[in-house]
Amino acid sequence: MTKLLVLSLRLLFFAGFSLLAAAGDSAALARPIADQTAPSYDMKAQSALDLEMMQKKIVSLAEAIPAHKYTWRPEPGVRSISELFLHIAAANYNFPTMMTGVAPATGFEGKGFEKSTTDKARVIEQLNKSFAYAIAAVNHMSNADFAKPETKLGPEAIAGDVIYLMVTHAHEHLGQSIAYARMNGVMPPWTAEAGKNPKPPE
Repeated sequence: MTKLLVLSLRLLFFAGFSLLAAAGDSAALARPIADQTAPSYDMKAQSALDLEMMQKKIVSLAEAIPAHKYTWRPEPGVRSISELFLHIAAANYNFPTMMTGVAPATGFEGKGFEKSTTDKARVIEQLNKSFAYAIAAVNHMSNADFAKPETKLGPEAIAGDVIYLMVTHAHEHLGQSIAYARMNGVMPPWTAEAGKNPKPPE
């Protein structure tokens, strides 16, 4: 009986010690660390590469969807296919102008842009032009420019925040574009290509 009591007390002691250690680890993780190290990769190059990848995938989806489906929408009040692609293009035109000193794209008029056309060729043209504009804006920056204050957007806002939002916006609507395509029986071209060239067994 005494041995059992001693063993139980030891187990309780170690369990309590483990909980305290875990609580200490959680408290340590909750404290932000001021990181003074240099970036581990080139933010400028990575952002441009991401946008190039988004352009390739989104444009290939736009090309794969039949023209007569461009007015299709999942339900009333939701963006149609043409409106979705033009929304992506409008964002590519708009985001860079949130940064100080960036001139708007020539000929772009934001008001009514998403409903400006349902013509497949014109929609694809705007997608390509908008991505070219967005990528050029990134390439015109230095890595130091990513840390440039943009206080009109918030007291701690920087230019890098704008680029981050632009890239994540493209990723978000790529996912939506894939859903739209599949709901209309269109497989993403890169998925179809992977099916034609399956990875050989190891």
